[in-house]
Amino acid sequence: MPFKRKKYPVWEIIRTYGIITIGLFINALSWTAFLIPSEIVGGGITGASTLVYFATGFPVAITFLLVNVVLIIIGIKNLGFSFGVKTIYAIVVLSAFLGLLQKLITAPVVDDRFMSAIIGGILGGASVGLVFTQGGSTGGTDIVAMIINKYRNISHGRLILFMDVVIISASYLLFRSIEVMVYGYVTMAVASYSIDMLLMGHKRSVQLFIFSKQHNEIASVIANEIGRGVTLLQGKGWYTQEDTPVLLVIVKRYESTNLFRVIKEIDPKAFISMGSVMGVYGQGFDPIKY
Repeated sequence: MPFKRKKYPVWEIIRTYGIITIGLFINALSWTAFLIPSEIVGGGITGASTLVYFATGFPVAITFLLVNVVLIIIGIKNLGFSFGVKTIYAIVVLSAFLGLLQKLITAPVVDDRFMSAIIGGILGGASVGLVFTQGGSTGGTDIVAMIINKYRNISHGRLILFMDVVIISASYLLFRSIEVMVYGYVTMAVASYSIDMLLMGHKRSVQLFIFSKQHNEIASVIANEIGRGVTLLQGKGWYTQEDTPVLLVIVKRYESTNLFRVIKEIDPKAFISMGSVMGVYGQGFDPIKY
């Protein structure tokens, strides 16, 4: 009788949006508790909204929301609905968090401006990376980059970097201070590094060899429910001299927990060998590099 595993799509959706929401809260906290009270201008549409706030006193949350609404409308016309529901959700929720926290937090959590730039950059970058791992985006310059990238052969990352540099450099026109601009660049560098570190951990892959008498059931669940490819190898036990089917599976490291749970449900006596791999390219992993 084939193994049937219960599916919990509702809980998966709740988990995904829960993680995105936590990431958005941390992102809003990085701005309202560290960067904005210390008069540090970072990158992105939030950075541009911060500039407007310092110049006019207009709330960051409202500027952020209005600019993103315009970008979403332009994006739908040029790209269709490619940036997805998660991006729209992130924009609305992040705007709400920014508005709420900016009212509650009126002074920087730490007095040292350099530490505010570092901590704000770490929290901001890590939170954006967390949202990215769930297939979400905070919109803003991401949408602008996608629109430009459609008509010009310029990389997504280069476009965002250029826009961030322009936004942070514009802070000099308002504050007439090289120091403020430098703090903004420090925040941008730390945030970029934090995003890379979090995403690198999220993208790490592992290779598993699975020895089990229920290899057909395990392979079926991995292919149909987890959505990863499985290769069946024919091995032979040296001691028993018996043919032993072996499953070869490569998955993202964060998927391995779910994979172990599936194997244990089917065959608690399965023998598994797992090792990290340096890089996996093609077939649902990273694009092939040259």
